[in-house]
Amino acid sequence: MAGGYVDCHCHMTAEEFSQDIADILERSRKGGVQALVSVTEHAGELESLLHLSERYPHYIMPCFGVHPIQSKADGYRSVTLQDLEAALQQFEKIKDHLVGIGEIGLDFTPWFTPTAKEREEQLKVFQVQLDVAKQMDLPVNVHSRSAGRQTIAFLKEQGADKVLLHNFAGRPSAALEGVQVGYFFSFPPAVANNDQREKLIRQIPLENICLETDSPALGPIRQERNIPSNIFISCEYIARVKGLSPDKVCEVTAHNAFRLFPKMRHKLNE
Repeated sequence: MAGGYVDCHCHMTAEEFSQDIADILERSRKGGVQALVSVTEHAGELESLLHLSERYPHYIMPCFGVHPIQSKADGYRSVTLQDLEAALQQFEKIKDHLVGIGEIGLDFTPWFTPTAKEREEQLKVFQVQLDVAKQMDLPVNVHSRSAGRQTIAFLKEQGADKVLLHNFAGRPSAALEGVQVGYFFSFPPAVANNDQREKLIRQIPLENICLETDSPALGPIRQERNIPSNIFISCEYIARVKGLSPDKVCEVTAHNAFRLFPKMRHKLNE
C-alpha cells in the first residue's frame, strides 16, 4: 500500500470532531491515510477549516464551498443566494490555500426542495460556484442527491472539467456520461452495507474512482460517527466488486486523487 489512502471528501470541521480531532487524525495516519480533503457546507466553517489546515499543513487539504442544503433551527432548507454572499467575499482572499471548491452541487430531495423556485435558486448557487472554480482553476467537490443525472448534465453544460461526484447514487448510465468527460466518482464506507451500488461501481472504470469517508456521516454503522480511518472499508468493498486487490484499489484511487487535486501533491511536499 505505497503512499496510502486519500480521503477525497470528509468534514473535519464538523461539530462531531471538535473534542478529539488530534486523536482522530492520529488514528487516520496509523490507518494508512496519507491526506484528507476536508470540505465545508457553509461560510461559517472557513475560519476553523483554515485553522485546521495550518495546524496540519501536510495532511488536511482544504476545500471551501456552500452546500445545496443548509441547516436551520428546526431542520434543513434549500440554499439561497444570500447564503452564498459571505462565501463570495472570501474565495479570492483564500484561493492559495485551497485544493478545490466544495461541497457544492444539487439536492432535489422533495422534502428539502419542494418547489421549482428553490431548485432554480440551487442551480444558480451551483453555477456561481462553478464559475469561481473555473476562474481559480480549481476542481469541484460535488453533491448530487436525488439529482444525479441533472447534476452531470449541468456540469457538462457549464464546461466543468475537473469534477469529483461524491457518494454518487445515480444510475450507471448517468455516471458513464460523466466518465466520458473525465469526471471522478467517490464512495464512502456505507456503500459496503448493501449492494445497491454494486452495478454502478462495477461499470465505472477504476481510473475514474476515488475513495472518501464523508466523515462524520456515512460510516459502516448507521447513527455512529464515521472517521477517516474507516476508508479501508470503501477500498475493500470496491476491490471485491471489481475483483482486484485492495492494494491495487488504494494505489490507483490515490493516483486519481492527485490527478484531480494537483495542488494536494504540492502541499504534501511543501
